[in-house]
Amino acid sequence: MELDTLKDAFDRVVKRQKLSSFRSQEIVDQVGHEIEQALAKIKAINDPLSPVHLKSILSELKLKLNTVGPLNLLEGLQKERNINLSKYPKLLEKSFSPDISKAYRNVDFDFHLVNQIVANHFYQQGLFDLGDCLIDEAGEPEAIAIRSHFLEMYQVLEALKVKNLGPALNWITLNREKLNQNGSMLELKLHRLQFVEIVKKGTKADALSYARTHLAPFASLHMNEFQKLVVCIIWVGKLDSCPHAELMAPIHWEEFTQEIIKQFCSLVGQSYWSPLSVAIAAGIEGLPTLLKLANVMAAKRQEWQEMKQLPVPVELGKELQFHSIFVCPVSRDQGSEENPPMLMPCQHVLCNQSIMKLSKNTSRTFKCPYCPTEASAAQCRQLHF
Repeated sequence: MELDTLKDAFDRVVKRQKLSSFRSQEIVDQVGHEIEQALAKIKAINDPLSPVHLKSILSELKLKLNTVGPLNLLEGLQKERNINLSKYPKLLEKSFSPDISKAYRNVDFDFHLVNQIVANHFYQQGLFDLGDCLIDEAGEPEAIAIRSHFLEMYQVLEALKVKNLGPALNWITLNREKLNQNGSMLELKLHRLQFVEIVKKGTKADALSYARTHLAPFASLHMNEFQKLVVCIIWVGKLDSCPHAELMAPIHWEEFTQEIIKQFCSLVGQSYWSPLSVAIAAGIEGLPTLLKLANVMAAKRQEWQEMKQLPVPVELGKELQFHSIFVCPVSRDQGSEENPPMLMPCQHVLCNQSIMKLSKNTSRTFKCPYCPTEASAAQCRQLHF
């Protein structure tokens, strides 16, 4: 792969530079040491006016300096480094054609849609000033509808940075029904974080009271988790010895933050990964192949842009592979607008018709064909690929 070749070449340049720098510094240190020794000898001469002694010391110093670090050695090190440095830009030019327009296909852009995608990206990244500026200059006032949702999300995230769970709890409470339909355990995770903070402060009574009020409602469905948390109360003041000390790890705050972002995006119909970021990442990975294809086709005097399908595969990372077609694993039917894929609380996916059959037209709960979880048709949400 071209990127691997570039990395290897870059590593060679870095290695040569480090070696040259180390050797040069070593020589400089040795030269300095010899000069210091010569100065010490000069200071130790009984008769500082004696030219014989001075001449012999300086002659000895010159001989040692020529032995330690001859000028041609330093020049050689510099030359080797420069050779490697001069080769690398040529390799870059060879690997990356400056004219990427050869991989461009003329298409009719929906500028209205593109503006919305870019504005949504800015809002999703918390760059509200940029998003507002784009909407204002592009004249896309309807794109601002999503702004308030992401603004609320970042207000929650800012509070989480200082371990303030209040705004997150308010949002979760307001959207509890939708989150439950998603199979989310955000509320439990939030109360777990708050409980752990109370336990860390060493107040057993407060921790027990909080567990009774806020954790007990989850005990029936999450007994194992509930028991671990309650056990922590016993170890207040000596949490390092607690058998469930992993519950105190800071990573739980990070995981909760990411889960908040995912659920926020899900409830407002947005992807967790910015579509603009995904498109750019896929373009960067696919561009070398497209440029190479364009060069080959140009040599054959063929126009690759007229092809309906690329003659070579464009290898993308697993995280950039998406499937626009869903086939129900139960009925083997392909998903459609009339029979869309539905996400169950356990995160397994079936077509709507399969769910209707399993639930006897929503008249009863049913067991997931792939795990022990029971669900109802009302708990299933339509997926959009």
